[in-house]
Amino acid sequence: MTIALDGTPLTISTGGAARYTLELVRALATEFPDDQYWLVSDQNLPSLGSLPPNVQAGRPPATSITRKWWLYGLGRELSRVRADVFHGTDFSVPYLPRYPAVMTFHDLSPWRSEEWKGSGEADSSRVRRRTPLLLRLGLAHMVITHSEAVRREAIARFRIDPDRIVAVPLAASDAFRRVECQPAVPPYFLFVGTLEPRKNVLALIEAWREVRKCCEVDLVLAGQVREGFPKPAPEPGLRLLGAVEEAELPRLYSGALACVYVSRYEGFGLPVLEAMQCGAIVVASRDPAVLEVSGEAAGRGAAIHVDATDPRALVEALTAIARAPENFEPVRSRALDRAREFSWRATARRTREVYDAARRVFKGR
Repeated sequence: MTIALDGTPLTISTGGAARYTLELVRALATEFPDDQYWLVSDQNLPSLGSLPPNVQAGRPPATSITRKWWLYGLGRELSRVRADVFHGTDFSVPYLPRYPAVMTFHDLSPWRSEEWKGSGEADSSRVRRRTPLLLRLGLAHMVITHSEAVRREAIARFRIDPDRIVAVPLAASDAFRRVECQPAVPPYFLFVGTLEPRKNVLALIEAWREVRKCCEVDLVLAGQVREGFPKPAPEPGLRLLGAVEEAELPRLYSGALACVYVSRYEGFGLPVLEAMQCGAIVVASRDPAVLEVSGEAAGRGAAIHVDATDPRALVEALTAIARAPENFEPVRSRALDRAREFSWRATARRTREVYDAARRVFKGR
């Protein structure tokens, strides 16, 4: 089979859609070496380093006609590479249904709170306007979400046929593993992710300030600040690292007193899984998708969960960890066990099944 994937997210150096696209195509190509994979885009793709030999980059549009990418250019490129299926890795599929098409639907944040609608992996206004129409017209023959929570939410909001939308969990890269390091002095809580309203960063900072009144502990924020979001002002103990290279994250996760991720809404919550895979103690919100990742819904909770709207609960959880981290070693052990249940190989196999399903739907029309 020849599969074309939208490589446009890879033109952004950071972000969940970029990491998802790269890890997925790498795992697919390794797991299914007889298939051919093309990364296609209306933009020039950056050098992606070492990829399996059955992954190639397509050609960006060269004429005014093909620059109308989703209407004309993409179809021509799919014809040129003889694609059997197209996978839109970030909310998009072609406007003309000439090929079986799969859409990855990351979450419903573009349609939620107004303050969440900033710049991101995809232009949020374009996604809000275009994606519902693509779904309503049936141009996405199959849809992938990263969690059952988002799958249910998407079915309810957009009336998607339940047989045509599948939850395929993400995974953390194999690079995320426990790193032995000296205890940090002073110890620190860690947040990894984009600094934006729905990540609840300001509430985390306020909670940390309360904890710092009784415990000497820093707060490390690792992630870029979203455009329009006020950058936290410098203060003693607060460390803003900005965007951090993936190679540096395992050390940060492993050395943290706890990784704190009290997001108000998530499609999956990959930093939670990355932290668990590094054996970190995780304090997370009770967002439904995050509960899935930690296994809380199945009674195998591998994280400490608090209500994202309850500042006192967050302060109490962080204070307990700061005063006696040894009491939370069982949480660390459960986190490692839970993280072993995820892998990019499994994600690739389940995604490949969705490609087959999209071809069946397409042929049945």
